[in-house]
Amino acid sequence: MASGTTRYLRYILFAFFGLTVLYFISTSSSIPTESLQNASDIIREQGSKWRGASSSVRASTTAPAATGNTMTPRPPISFPPEKVIGDRMNATFVSLARNTDLWEISRSIRQVEDRFNRKFNYDWVFLNDKPFDETFKKVTQALVSGTARFGEIPPEHWSFPDFIDQDRARKTREDMAERKIIYGDSVSYRHMCRYESGFFFRHPLLNEYEWYWRVEPSIELFCDINYDTFKYMADHGKKYSFVLSLYEYVETIPTLWDSTKKFMKSHPEHIVKDNSMGFVSDDGGESYNHCHFWSNFEIGNLDWLRSNAYLDFFQSLDGDGGFFYERWGDAPVHSIAAALLLKKDEIHFFNDIAYYHVPFTHCPTGEQTRVDLKCHCNPNDNFDWKGYSCTTRFFDVNGLPKPAGWEKEA
Repeated sequence: MASGTTRYLRYILFAFFGLTVLYFISTSSSIPTESLQNASDIIREQGSKWRGASSSVRASTTAPAATGNTMTPRPPISFPPEKVIGDRMNATFVSLARNTDLWEISRSIRQVEDRFNRKFNYDWVFLNDKPFDETFKKVTQALVSGTARFGEIPPEHWSFPDFIDQDRARKTREDMAERKIIYGDSVSYRHMCRYESGFFFRHPLLNEYEWYWRVEPSIELFCDINYDTFKYMADHGKKYSFVLSLYEYVETIPTLWDSTKKFMKSHPEHIVKDNSMGFVSDDGGESYNHCHFWSNFEIGNLDWLRSNAYLDFFQSLDGDGGFFYERWGDAPVHSIAAALLLKKDEIHFFNDIAYYHVPFTHCPTGEQTRVDLKCHCNPNDNFDWKGYSCTTRFFDVNGLPKPAGWEKEA
C-alpha cells in the first residue's frame, strides 16, 4: 500500500514539473511569433539609410519612387554619349575579308564598335575577291552602327598582271616554301599584298570617302577611344598613322630598296623635304634598314594614296614584279612611301589606341593613360620599346620625347 502511494505521488510531481517547464518556455522565449519581414517591409524601414535613396520611401513596390532613382544604391556611372552630335568626317572603316572570315571579322567589329564607333557611327566597307554571302551581310550589318557596304574586287586587281613570268613566279614560291618563309608559297597572299598596296583605295565604294581606318579579322582594342581619330588627323595635318612598327623579313624583300632607289631617281619631284628617310635608312638612302609600320592597323588619308606621287611610286614598284618574284608586303610599301612622300609631321603614332594583332601588342605607355582609358592590356606585353620594334627610331628621327615610363617596358 505504501509503495503504491509513493509511486502515485512521483507521477504527480513529474506532471507538475512538466507543466512548469512548458509555461516558462511559452512566456520567456525570444523567437518572434509574427511572420518574417518581406522585401517591402525591409525597404520601408531601411530605405532612408541607403546612399542615394529618397528620404521618404513608399510602401508600395508596384510604383517607382517619385525621385526616379534606380534600384542600385551606388551612384550612376558616367558613360560617353552613344552618339556624338555634330559633323563627322568623311571617313569609313575598310576590311578585306572572305565569307569564311565571318566570325573573326565579327570579333574585330565588336571590338571597334564597343571601344570607339558606337559613339561616332562611321560606315564600314567590306571588300572580297568573291561575292559576300547573305549570312556574312546579315551578321555584319547587325554589328556595325554605321552603314555596312559590300564590294567585290575586280578580277584585274586580284590576279597576275600580263607582264609576270608565271614560271619564274612559281619557282620563287617553291623556293620560299622549301626555306619555310612565312606565306612564301601563297599565291593569294601575294594578291592581297599587291591589292592593299595599290588598289583598295581605288574601289568605287571608297571613292566618296576621304579617310579610312583599316581593320582586319581577329584584332583587339584594349582601351576606350573617346575622341574622333579621323578629325584628329585632319585637324593636325596628319596623313598616315600607326600603332606598331617592326623590321620586315629580309628574305621577302631582297630587291625592294633597289626598286625604291630607281623610283627616287626617276621621280625626284615626289621626294619631299623634311621627310622620314632616317626611319627607313641608316645611311641616307643607300640601303634599307627594313623598318616599317605594321599596316594591319592604319588610319590614313585616301587622297594621299590617290595622289600622283603615290600612284607613280606603286606603278614603278609593281612594274618590277617584286610582289610575285619575291614576296613584297604592303606594310613596307606603305611605310617607304610615307617615309619619302610625306613630311615627318604628317605621320602620327597613336600611343592611346591599344591594339593587338597576332603576335604583337601595343599597350599604351603610361599608367594614368591606361587607367583613364579603361584599358585591359598588360603593359608587360607592350612591343613598342623592345629590340625588334622600330618605334624608338620613329621617336628619335622626329625628335619626340618618349612617353614617361617607357624604360620600364624596354
